[in-house]
Amino acid sequence: MDMLTRLDADTAALRLRMQQQTRQMSTGLRSDLLGDLAGQLPRLLDLRAEIARRDAYTQSIGQALARTQATQTALARLSEIAREFGNDVAMKLDANDPESIPLMAERAKLALVEVGQLLNTRSNGEYLFAGSDFANPPVPDPNGLPGSSFATRIASAVSSLGGGNAAAVAADTMAALLDDSAGNSPFSPFLQAGGAGLAEGQRTAPSGEGVQTAFGIIANRNGAAVSQGETSGAWALDLLRGLASIAALTPAQAADRTDFRDLSIAIREGLRSAAGALADESGALGLAEQRLEASRTRQQTMRDALESQVADIQEVDLAATLTRLKATQTTLEASYTALGRLGELSLARYLA
Repeated sequence: MDMLTRLDADTAALRLRMQQQTRQMSTGLRSDLLGDLAGQLPRLLDLRAEIARRDAYTQSIGQALARTQATQTALARLSEIAREFGNDVAMKLDANDPESIPLMAERAKLALVEVGQLLNTRSNGEYLFAGSDFANPPVPDPNGLPGSSFATRIASAVSSLGGGNAAAVAADTMAALLDDSAGNSPFSPFLQAGGAGLAEGQRTAPSGEGVQTAFGIIANRNGAAVSQGETSGAWALDLLRGLASIAALTPAQAADRTDFRDLSIAIREGLRSAAGALADESGALGLAEQRLEASRTRQQTMRDALESQVADIQEVDLAATLTRLKATQTTLEASYTALGRLGELSLARYLA
C-alpha cells in the first residue's frame, strides 16, 4: 500500500506539472499570476513602467510628426504664392501696361484669401499656426482679408502714390501690417497686442528624457527662419503686405512712372523676402522632423530591448516547454500503467 500511495502521489504531481506546461504552451507565459514570479516581480514592474514611458515618447513624437507634415504642406503652398507674386506678378507690374494692373490686383485679392486660409490649416482638429490657442483660428476672417482694416490702410497709402513719395508709401504699407492692435490686425486676439501669443515660444514635443524638439510656427511671426531684406521681420506679414499692395493698385498709380517703378520694386523685394524666409522655415522644420524621426527610432529600439527583458521574465521557451510537456506526458502515461498493474495484484497472485 505504501508503494501504491507514493505512486499515486507522484502521479498527481505529474498531472499538475502537465497542466502547468499545457497552460504555458497555450499562453506562452510562465504563469498567469504575477505572484508566481516571486523575486522577479519588482524588476518586471520597473520594466513595464519604462516601456510605458517609451510608448508615451513615441506617441508624442508621432503626433508632432503628423502636425509637421501638415505644416510642411501649407508652407509649400505659401512659398509658391510668394514666389509667384514676387518673381512673376510683381515683375510684370509696368506703368507702360496699365490695362494689366486690374487683373493682377484681382489675382492678389484671391491670393490674400488663400494665404489666410492656409494660415488656418488644421491637423487633428488643431490650428497649426495658432500656437497654444490651437482651438481657435489664427486668422478669424480669411475671406474678409481684402477688405480688412490693414488692407484698407494699405490701399489708402497706395492711392496717394505720386510726386516722389514711393518710399513713404512703402513705409506706410509696412506700418499698416506692423500695427497689431485690435481692429487693425488680421490675426486673432491671442496673437494681437496684449495677447498671450506674443510672448509664447515655439511649440515643442518631448522626444526623450529632458529633450524637447521645437516644431511649431505661429501665424504672425517666424519660427526658426530669419527674414532678410525688405521685411517686417515676419514672412507672413511680408506676404500679406505684398499681396495687399498689389491688390490696391489701379491704373491711376501708373501715371507717375518713377514712383510706380519704385513701389513695384519694394513690393517685389518684400515678396522675395517672404519666399526666402519660407524656404528657410521649411528647411528648419525638415531638420526638426529628422530629429523627431531619429528619436522615435531610438525610443522604439529601447522599447524592443525592454520587451525582450520582460519576455525573459514572463515568457517561456515554447520549444523547450513542448519537449518537457512530451516528457511529462510519457512519464505520466507510464505512471498510469504502473498504477493499473498494482491495482490488479491480489494476495493469491502475489504469493504465486
